[in-house]
Amino acid sequence: MCRKRFIVIGLDDNREQHFSPDELRHIAKGNVFSGGLRHREIVSPYLPADYEWINITVPLDKVFEQYQAYNEIVVFASGDPLFFGFANTIIKKLPEAEIILYPTFNSLQMLAHRLLLPYQDMHIVSLTGRPWAAFDAALIEGQRLIGLLTDREKTPAAIARRMLEYGYNNYRITVGELLGNKEEESVRKLTLKEATQKTFRFPNCILLERTSLHPRPFGIPDSEFHLLNGRTKMITKMAVRLATLSMLNLQSKEVFWDIGFCTGSVSIEAKLQFPHLQVFSFEQRKEGEELMEKNSRKFGTPGIEVFIGDFLDTDISSLPRPNAVFIGGHGGKLFEIMQKIKEVLLPEGTVVFNSVSAESKEMFLHAAQQTGLKLNGQIALTVDEFNTIEIIKAIN
Repeated sequence: MCRKRFIVIGLDDNREQHFSPDELRHIAKGNVFSGGLRHREIVSPYLPADYEWINITVPLDKVFEQYQAYNEIVVFASGDPLFFGFANTIIKKLPEAEIILYPTFNSLQMLAHRLLLPYQDMHIVSLTGRPWAAFDAALIEGQRLIGLLTDREKTPAAIARRMLEYGYNNYRITVGELLGNKEEESVRKLTLKEATQKTFRFPNCILLERTSLHPRPFGIPDSEFHLLNGRTKMITKMAVRLATLSMLNLQSKEVFWDIGFCTGSVSIEAKLQFPHLQVFSFEQRKEGEELMEKNSRKFGTPGIEVFIGDFLDTDISSLPRPNAVFIGGHGGKLFEIMQKIKEVLLPEGTVVFNSVSAESKEMFLHAAQQTGLKLNGQIALTVDEFNTIEIIKAIN
C-alpha cells in the first residue's frame, strides 16, 4: 500500500501570494487540493485546470474520509500549519503519512512585527473552537504578554467583556485584522472598554500587554468575601482554607470538585492558586449562586462551574471525573455523598473533609472505610474563638 503524502503550504491573507519555486512545482503537479473556502479564494488563480478541491469543514472525520481515495494531496492552511494548525490534525489522524511542510508567519507573529514588539516571551492561547479555560488561567497567572487566536464567537469584543467582568482591566489590547492582506489589513490599539463596543473583521488576532499587576493574594481575608446573610460562621476560615488546599495537593491535580461551597471561598482560593484547575462547585442553597457570582468576580476567578441543588440529585454523568474533592457541607448525608464520589473519583484521587465535631469526624471515618478509601493524613486547627477543625484526608 502506497504511503499517503501531504504537501502542506501555509498562507497569509495576501491575495497575491509569493510562493517559492518548490511550492509552485508542487501546485503545478497537483491534482487534488484541500483547504478552507478562504484559502480557495486566495489560491484559485494558481491552481491547474480541472483540479479537485476538498473543503476543510467540521466534522473533520468526513474530510479525512474523502482523503482516503488519494495518495497525494496539496493542503493550504493559515500561517504556520503546525501552530494550532491543520498539520497537527494530519499528524494525529494519520501518523504514518508523509508530510512536506512550507510554513509562513502565523498571525500573531505578523501582529508583533507590525508593532515592532519582541515576542519571544509571548504566552499564546488559542480560543478558536476552544473553551475559555486556558485564557482564564493566563489572566489569573498575570502573563505579561498574551497572544490570542480568536473565532467568530470569542471575538475581541467578547474577550474584552470577559476581562472587565472579572476585573482584569490591567491590559491594553491590540487587534490585528486580515493580516497579510495589503489592501484590507488593519491594526488597532484600544482600551478594553473601547474594544467591547467595536466590531471586528474576521480573521483577527489579539495581543494583550499587561500594564500593571492584578491582585492575587495567597490567603484572602474572610472579611473580604460576600457572606451568606453576613454570617461569619458560614465560611471556611482562611487558615483552615489554606491548610485544606495543601492537603488536597492541587498542584498535581486537574479536576477539583467543591461540594457545599456556600460563599465559594475554597473554590476561589483554589482557582487563584492553581489556575490550571477545572473547578466544579456544588451548593444546595440557591443563595450560593449569587454569592459565587459576586465573589468570583471580585477576586478575578473566571471559569468556576456552579451547580445548585442537592448534590445527590445532581446529574454528574457529563462532568470530567475528579481527582480532588473537598466536602464542605453534607446535610447529614455524608455517607451517601461519599458513595457517589467514590463512583467517579479517579485512582489516587483525594477527598478532604473538615470535621467540626466528634460526630462528623466519626461519620467521615466510617464513610471512608465503607467506600474503600484509605486515610492519609489529619490536621487539627483552632482559629480565634472558633471550635477546633479537624482536616481529614483520604485517598482512593
